Amino acid sequence: MECEFPTVNSNSKEIKKILSETRTIAIIGLSPDATKDSHKVAAYLQSVGYIIVPVYPKEDTILGEKVYRSLSEIPFAIDLVNVFRKPDFVEDVVTDSIQRGDVKTIWTQKGIVNNHAAQRATDEGIKVVQNHCTMVEHRQLFS
Repeated sequence: MECEFPTVNSNSKEIKKILSETRTIAIIGLSPDATKDSHKVAAYLQSVGYIIVPVYPKEDTILGEKVYRSLSEIPFAIDLVNVFRKPDFVEDVVTDSIQRGDVKTIWTQKGIVNNHAAQRATDEGIKVVQNHCTMVEHRQLFS
């Protein structure tokens, strides 16, 4: 896997605005395993008042929330899509987000960068945060 430096990204001021305005977060790759980063981050986000929407290929509920198999299956508006998948998968997330028409931000966790996908999202008016942890950023900005 080739590592990319994020050339499309939001700055600290934009990140604070994004986290302030976001209410509903779809978490792509939210593991039911409490030892996994995706689970820890989702539990934190839920604990500080965000509505989390698990997107995972298995399970019926994670963290007490209904699990959806894909972003396109979620029947209500999503503000932010938080990605815990490999960089190549971000292309599909961007495509699904564009098709939904309601996603305001695509956020990839630490180590996940796909500049091509990020540029596509930005060109469609979707904000992008790459290679940042939502939990770490929230704690730094709001604690």
